[in-house]
Amino acid sequence: MVKAIYSVNHKGLRDWLVQHISACIMAIYTIGIVIFLAAQSEINYTHWASLFTYSWMKIATAIVFLLLLFHAWIGMWTVITDYVKCAAIRLTLYVFILLALVAFFIAAVLILWGV
Repeated sequence: MVKAIYSVNHKGLRDWLVQHISACIMAIYTIGIVIFLAAQSEINYTHWASLFTYSWMKIATAIVFLLLLFHAWIGMWTVITDYVKCAAIRLTLYVFILLALVAFFIAAVLILWGV
């Protein structure tokens, strides 16, 4: 069997586990943020910014954002693989999405450590 050079090696069970574990971790993080916001009598910039002054919160947010990007990549890879049959268009979409995801992560880290 000939394998294309530009194809990405995906294993179904690994991708499924990454998606489900990342979804669970993102859900736990979101519930924590909702509890924090519900516990505030008044939600303003000061309360929000004070939450992100802690290094552990910045690290947790960066990890959750990285998990979100892995989650998105696996989902987009699956959709593109299933529905885009032209190899050139598929490769272009892969590159565009990967570049966008890397740019999103860099922007998130800059924002997080800029607070």
